Amino acid sequence: MIRIFSHYVSKMAFILLLLEMVILLVSAALVSAIWLGDARTAARAEDWYLSSLAFALVIVFSMSTLGMYQHRSREDIRNTLVRIMPSFALGFALLSLLFYMVPTIHFARGGLLAFLLGAVGVLLTRLLLFTSAGSAMLESRLILVGAGPLARECIALAASKVGYHQFTVVGCVDVPGEECCVTSALLLPGAPSLLAIARRYGASEIVVSVNDRRNGAFPARQLLECALGGVRVIDAATFFEREACQIRIDSLQPSYLTYGGGFDQSFVRATSKRIFDLAASAAICVAALPVMLAAALWIRCEDGGPVFYQQERVGKDGKIFKVLKFRSMRKDAEGDGKPIWAAADDPRVTRVGQLIRKLRIDELPQMLNVFRGEMSFVGPRPERAYFVEQLKAQVPYYDVRHSIKPGVTGLAQVRYQYGASVDDAVRKLQYDLYYVKNNSLFLDLLILLDTVQVVLFGQGSR
Repeated sequence: MIRIFSHYVSKMAFILLLLEMVILLVSAALVSAIWLGDARTAARAEDWYLSSLAFALVIVFSMSTLGMYQHRSREDIRNTLVRIMPSFALGFALLSLLFYMVPTIHFARGGLLAFLLGAVGVLLTRLLLFTSAGSAMLESRLILVGAGPLARECIALAASKVGYHQFTVVGCVDVPGEECCVTSALLLPGAPSLLAIARRYGASEIVVSVNDRRNGAFPARQLLECALGGVRVIDAATFFEREACQIRIDSLQPSYLTYGGGFDQSFVRATSKRIFDLAASAAICVAALPVMLAAALWIRCEDGGPVFYQQERVGKDGKIFKVLKFRSMRKDAEGDGKPIWAAADDPRVTRVGQLIRKLRIDELPQMLNVFRGEMSFVGPRPERAYFVEQLKAQVPYYDVRHSIKPGVTGLAQVRYQYGASVDDAVRKLQYDLYYVKNNSLFLDLLILLDTVQVVLFGQGSR
């Protein structure tokens, strides 16, 4: 993994993006060279170069929105074929719009050839990269110090890992005095030192998964020897943050949030985020205006009730504000006045409500909350005060998510299903803590791309 603006990015995904960007540029350049052979078009060479760059950027953007660079979604040849066709179709639509708006960007007769060469190049690149020895070289071999509950969680993450960054848990080194929660097959035989064990099994990294580090048997000196010997040593909290984009509550030491860096709330970050909020919200409002008008008309026609629904939510620093949404439930959804968690196949949801929730259309009016400065476009989703008080009493560090503005979309929304219980709230909080700690404009853009995919495929709605 590599870190870009505090966010962990898979080396494989990054290499793949760079290779495909070059391939798309070369495809467009070859097509341009063919048609630039005509002297009448030679004077327009600069326009062709701009067109080639626009072609590559738009296609990469289209593939990103359909999840072809997603950290948790490894592409095999079949999956690539399934995704590459709609990706290039979306790219064709976006380029057609761009060519119409900017006359100097065009491909004339060579456009279809550029798409064909680009698609074949992307397909071959992914086939070679995923089946070559180079992809295996990017795999990490880990040793866990500890064999307790935390080690079991790390092993479970490794077993479920399907992202571009692959890693293998070689085994665990048991620490005396800690409960053993892994199978005996995963326990590594003793050796003079941890460094010797790491070199014996070719491990490049050691993950400390021991909860009680004050235990006299904790191998602090041996871990230092490993670090000095070229074997990277990290703790379980860093491991989960890097591999799952989560700050796990069960592995979190109180000092980690204090001394772990991040939490950028500088003037530059606040200004760039506000500009991004306003630009993204304005663009979404303009693009989605017909959809919002249709949704409002349908809601009004279904039961004659109000189109919009306002609900008190907890914002930055615990301040209460009213969030605006399209009404997706019956008018008497909470007739007794007591807040209720949403449930799967909730009978209170109307017919139009099922659709607008699935496509997240019900959230569109919250752009007004963004313009007012009550919300950001990206951030932790705001929760109702009734549930916040419950969660603060039951979930450690829950109030940390209120240190920044809530968002219309967020990392938890694109990585986890709709929250409908305390357990769901804990799991979503782990993503929210990651965002609060590592938020940046780069991460906002990635979440925005993931949000497009969530909307297109209706993931995580309830």
